[in-house]
Amino acid sequence: MAVVILNLFILAVFLATSTRAHNITQILSPFPEYSEYNKFLTDTKLADEINSRETITVLVLNNAAMDSLAAKHPLSVIKKALSLHVVLDYFDASKLHDISNGTTLSTTLYQTTGNAPGNLGFVNITDLKGGKVGFGSAAPGSTLDSTYTKSVKEIPYNISVIEISSAIIAPGVLTAPAPSPSDVNITALLEKAGCKTFANLLVQTGVLKVYQSAADKGLTIFAPNDEAFKAPKLPDLSKLTNAELVSLLLYHALASYNPTGALKTQKDTLPTLATNGASKYDLSVTSSGDSVTLQTGVDSSRVASTVLDSTPLSFFTVDSLLLPSELFAKSPSPAPAPAPETSPSPAPLAPTPTPLAPTPHHSPPAPPTSTPAGSPSEPPTADSQNSTADNNAAAYVRIPAVFTVLLTVSVSLIASTLMA
Repeated sequence: MAVVILNLFILAVFLATSTRAHNITQILSPFPEYSEYNKFLTDTKLADEINSRETITVLVLNNAAMDSLAAKHPLSVIKKALSLHVVLDYFDASKLHDISNGTTLSTTLYQTTGNAPGNLGFVNITDLKGGKVGFGSAAPGSTLDSTYTKSVKEIPYNISVIEISSAIIAPGVLTAPAPSPSDVNITALLEKAGCKTFANLLVQTGVLKVYQSAADKGLTIFAPNDEAFKAPKLPDLSKLTNAELVSLLLYHALASYNPTGALKTQKDTLPTLATNGASKYDLSVTSSGDSVTLQTGVDSSRVASTVLDSTPLSFFTVDSLLLPSELFAKSPSPAPAPAPETSPSPAPLAPTPTPLAPTPHHSPPAPPTSTPAGSPSEPPTADSQNSTADNNAAAYVRIPAVFTVLLTVSVSLIASTLMA
């Protein structure tokens, strides 16, 4: 009996831990007919956004349909168009033919960008006569120009990948002008987003020119808002040298395009514009749901809002100044106070008892697992980084309820058998 229970326990653990998050690039890689679509998912970083979500439907286009969509359009426009092909709900073949009232409007990734007014960020899915299912923009007056072709991959109720006949085009998406990275006014965008102090420092130090030079190949900016410069525990920036202030500002940018989806799936540390040889100046990223936090080794800051997401540029606001350990490492603990000196005693007329040795004054030991109030935290150790990576990986594990119940019952039965 114990052997049977043990086998059930092992099976439950194996099945539970083997159910992992999807990877859209790997799903599509065995299908050469979707190679162009797969390539653009990678180039636009939409693959990262898809992989970071738990319930999703990807409407894929074959190479011929993808070539028709991508022709003569820059990458930023293609990303908007493909965002309409990622539905934030699960639709497999059977569900498509069982839509309540025959039609539904579903949210897409384009809606989450904040750049889709009205219904532009929704897709219309309608069960048509004759067994066909039509797809189109939910904007008023749009037609259902695309139809369901076949199912490519289904992982209920995690991800469904289905092929449709042609691209879904929302009004104005393909015709909207795409600004060149060199034409983007970085300081104007940051000032409008409430980061005027940071923008002024970029101009005063000349760091703005470094940002502009990196823009064509990819640039991500984490701009502290004006309130961040008023924080009571903020170090005195006036004590920094010119070179140190420049390094601090360069630390707030990456020489690559990293939209929210890419940040949420990031497991390695990220080099910044301040990274130079032995000077690491890197950032770590942790995420929980849609919340993204940047870790510097001294402090952390939440990514508060998206200012711009237009390939290859992504600008964000953050809640606090990012303090690199290279400039703001933790101060050493104060040395213990010296022992008090004793005054010489006059010659005694009678035997004098031996005086007690003065007790030196020691600072109380710090608690082993906490940091004194007001002090920045220690940079993460290798163990703590491993623990964070494990926790991030665990966030992508989806364990069906039946396996959780089986696991619990197995443990209970094993315990009862061993105690009998």
